[in-house]
Amino acid sequence: MSARKQKNRFFLSGLTVLLVIVACFSLTCGQIDIPMKNTLAIIAYHIGLPVKSGDFNAQQAAVIWFIRMPRMIIGLLVGAALAISGAVMQGVFSNPLAGPSMIGVSSGAAMGAVLAIALGLSAQNAFFLPAFAFAGSILAVVLTVFLSMRNGKIAVMTLLLAGIAVSMLLGALTSGILTIINEQKLQSYLFWIIGGLDYRRWLHVYIAAGPILIGMAIIFLLSRHLNILVLGETEAKNVGMPVMVFRMGLLFLAAMVTSTSVCVSGNIGFVGLVVPHMMRLLIGPDHRILLPASALAGGAFLVICDSLGRIILPATEIRVGIMTAILGTPYFIYLLRKMQKYYF
Repeated sequence: MSARKQKNRFFLSGLTVLLVIVACFSLTCGQIDIPMKNTLAIIAYHIGLPVKSGDFNAQQAAVIWFIRMPRMIIGLLVGAALAISGAVMQGVFSNPLAGPSMIGVSSGAAMGAVLAIALGLSAQNAFFLPAFAFAGSILAVVLTVFLSMRNGKIAVMTLLLAGIAVSMLLGALTSGILTIINEQKLQSYLFWIIGGLDYRRWLHVYIAAGPILIGMAIIFLLSRHLNILVLGETEAKNVGMPVMVFRMGLLFLAAMVTSTSVCVSGNIGFVGLVVPHMMRLLIGPDHRILLPASALAGGAFLVICDSLGRIILPATEIRVGIMTAILGTPYFIYLLRKMQKYYF
C-alpha cells in the first residue's frame, strides 16, 4: 500500500472516530445530565442487547431515545448532505467559494417549504413538506440551467450568475408569500430562515434518511467522473465523457440532498462552503477521498455546533444555524481575502 493511501485511510479513520465521539457527546449534553454509561445502556436496550434493569430510569430513556437520538441523527445526516453538496458544487464549478446556495437550490427548497406551510399542507401530512421543498429546489435548478444555456452549452460563470438571479427571484417570491400568511404560520417559517435541530423526532429521520443516503451513495459512485470534470470540459470530452449529462446529474443529486436537508432542518449556512474547502486543503482534490471526508467532517461539524448551542445557553439554546454562521464567518472572510490575491 502506498504512503498516500495509508495517509488517506488514516485520515478517514480519524474522522470516523471523531464523528463517534461527537455523537456520544451530543447525546449526553443538555438540560438533563445523563451519564455516558446510562446513555449507552439505553441505546443497547432499544437495539435489543441485554441490559441491567437498574442502569437507567424511564425519564432518561425517553430523553435519549425520543429527543436526543433523532436530533443527533438528523444533525449527522444534514451536516453530511450539505458538506458533500458543497464539495460537488466546488468541483463542478471549479470554485472554492461555491456552495449549495450558488444555483438557487437552498432558496428553492425554502420557498417550497414555505409554500407548503402557507397552504396548510404541512399540517395535514408531514411528507408534503419535503415534497414541496424538493420540487422547489428542482425548479430552481431548471430555471438556472435554462437561463444559462446557449446553443446547447453552459458556461460555468454564466451558470453561477444565473443561480444568483434565481436565488434573488425565489427569495422575493418567498417574501411575498410571507406577507399573506397568518402569524401562526409565520412563526413556523422562522424555523426555516434560521435553521435548527430542535424538536426533531424519528419522523424527520425517516423523511431525511432515504433521499440523503441514496443521493450520497450515488455521488460517491460518481467521484471518479467528478475528478475528470474538474480537469476541464475539453479534457473530459477527450476521454469520451458526456459532460452535460454528468454535470447536470451531479447538480441534480446535490439539489436532492440539499432540499431534503432544508426541509428537516431549515436553511443552515456555511457547512457546504467551509467543510469541503477545509477537507480539500487537508487531503487534496481527489474526490474519491474528498467526498467521504467531507461527509464525515460535515456531520461532526454540525453536531458539535448544535451541542455547543445547547451548552453555552442551556436555558434558551442557540439555534444551530446561528452557531454555524458564528464559526463559519471568520473562515469565509479568510478565504475571501485569500482569493483576492488571485483574482484582484
